[in-house]
Amino acid sequence: MKTSFKFLAVIGLALLLFTCGNNNDKKKNNFSIETNVKNNTIALGETLNLTITNKKNLDVKAVEYVLDGKAITPSYTLENLKLGEHRLSATITYDDTNETVSTSLFILNNVQPKIYTYTIVNTYTHDITSYTQGLEFHDGELYESTGQYGESKLRKVDYKTGEVLKNINLSNQYFGEGLTVLNNNIYLLTWKENTGFVYDIETFEKTGTFKYGQSKEGWGLCNDDSILFKSDGTENIWLLDPKTLTETNRIQAYHNRGKVIGLNELEWVNGKIYANRYQLNGVAIIDPNTGAVEGVIDFSPLHKLVTQHQGLDVLNGIAYNSETNTLFVTGKRWDKLFEVKITEQ
Repeated sequence: MKTSFKFLAVIGLALLLFTCGNNNDKKKNNFSIETNVKNNTIALGETLNLTITNKKNLDVKAVEYVLDGKAITPSYTLENLKLGEHRLSATITYDDTNETVSTSLFILNNVQPKIYTYTIVNTYTHDITSYTQGLEFHDGELYESTGQYGESKLRKVDYKTGEVLKNINLSNQYFGEGLTVLNNNIYLLTWKENTGFVYDIETFEKTGTFKYGQSKEGWGLCNDDSILFKSDGTENIWLLDPKTLTETNRIQAYHNRGKVIGLNELEWVNGKIYANRYQLNGVAIIDPNTGAVEGVIDFSPLHKLVTQHQGLDVLNGIAYNSETNTLFVTGKRWDKLFEVKITEQ
């Protein structure tokens, strides 16, 4: 019980109270889908049993069940699926006609996240005025983006000294958010302006812009050398094609008890996505294929190790240095950048 309690306290994961139940489409239908699981919520590895409620005792000749566009059997074991909300539908054939009804199915992970802790390796100077949004190493160099209207900027920083090696300011109408580096391009998000920028990594010259798709806001970015991953402050992480910069797919961050919202700054670390939680001092470790939150890191003690001042805000900024195999973390208007090693508790 101690592990579960600490997990919830660290990452701030309120349990989801799914209210959808077995509600189908709001319009009046002759049929509805019934499941064997409470609130249509089920974990990976469990078996979903499906039936149809025939409200008018119509002469049903056939029923076809479909999960996310794929036909499934009335008794179906959930394996190798992404987590989160899915669309479950049934097409009923009766009296020489068809009727399709649908409902939401919520798939949870079947394993509780592991708890990780850290050891501080080094502490470096960080600009106390920087409202850090994005942080990333590329070829041993540290790049940082910051937020707030009228203060947002993109920087290249000597992390050992805190010296700013290169800097450009965003126009005052933009609130800077996360960044990532791929193919000698820096991709930088803005918050509510529905606009992302592309910069040449050598010159910091702006070479392009892009708009968001289904995601309404820009929060964090990372990449796996071929795909960009974008957070928008919800449980969703969107996959972007780096050539077209369009959203091609998404994963939803879920653990064994519900969804994880407020995903902010992202970092790709050895095949996993590390995500800051907004207004919290914890980091979620996410499987990029399924959305499963496999672990959480409690960084809350770091907040007390930086200069306490009026503008001090929460932990935000994760950068993995592959040359040292260490993680670098800081916060919004923190005066320190911490190099840490992560270990399972």
